[in-house]
Amino acid sequence: MYKIWIVEDDKTIAKETASFLKKWGYETGYVKDFKQVEKECLEFSPHLILMDISLPFYDGFYWCQEIRKKSSVPILFLSSSSDNMSIIMAVNMGGDDFVTKPFDLHVLAAKIQALLRRTYSYQEQITYMEHKGALFYTSDGTFHYHGKKIDLTKNEFKIMQILFENKGKIVKREEIMVRLWDDDCFVDDNTLTVNMTRLRKKLEEISLENFIQTKKGQGYRIGEEH
Repeated sequence: MYKIWIVEDDKTIAKETASFLKKWGYETGYVKDFKQVEKECLEFSPHLILMDISLPFYDGFYWCQEIRKKSSVPILFLSSSSDNMSIIMAVNMGGDDFVTKPFDLHVLAAKIQALLRRTYSYQEQITYMEHKGALFYTSDGTFHYHGKKIDLTKNEFKIMQILFENKGKIVKREEIMVRLWDDDCFVDDNTLTVNMTRLRKKLEEISLENFIQTKKGQGYRIGEEH
């Protein structure tokens, strides 16, 4: 899930933008203390920053320069001024794109998508699978849900992978066992049960109590409800 940090002193615009972007699947946050823009931003660790130019205390150009000293995160400037000088300044100070106020939120979302794609597409080649807000990252073997994260063991990773690959279907125990132990040696059926129990316990820790469902005599599937 991409994280977007909003630096905008108009609280109405900041909240409306944050609410809209959440509907697109982004995690959002915005500045509370305009004397601590850089500090709050780095603590949030965003994938992209929306930066207004006109701000209390110091303008967006100043904060862009300060953030650039420590981070290369893409910065998209927001401004009510559309003159060439403002655009040139935004780029020269380290900005990656520019949107003029008032802006259509759908246009802003398209700009954000394009900038994220340019920045991260070569680093993250289909690195996660999603189901009802739960994100399974195949790149690093982690599982995320509502800001919480768990690390998966090798076997838990394989179990999750085959279940996600067969969303909406029941996966037989035998199929999962072949994926986990793809050799000729015999594996006790209870070993899968132990692995599944541990995985479910981890999921419960991040409020996913019924994410993996058991279909008696058939196998397992990712639950429709959780």
